[in-house]
Amino acid sequence: MPIPKDELQQEHVSAWRTYLSSLEKAIVRLEADIDEVSEMADTCTSEWCQATEHVIDELSNALFSISEPRWSNKEDSAKIKQLKRRIHDLYADYRNISRTVGAA
Repeated sequence: MPIPKDELQQEHVSAWRTYLSSLEKAIVRLEADIDEVSEMADTCTSEWCQATEHVIDELSNALFSISEPRWSNKEDSAKIKQLKRRIHDLYADYRNISRTVGAA
């Protein structure tokens, strides 16, 4: 017996929002790591920079490749825009820290 369209759409909405929530949690963790490293210059190594840049790239690719479903609401759109702004700001913070590693 096929799943009713409304039920299928609700499952899809729930999964999509869970995905956005997971991306946001990853951004929050990365923000905390970058804040911590900015306070401890000896922790900021070239290896840390490479790993951090890789994580930022992966999160950015995931976030900017999201296609908003036609059923998304204004809150969903606002959440995506907010996360994109945060990843942009996060990259700027990372670049400021990584420059100090290159200068050391």
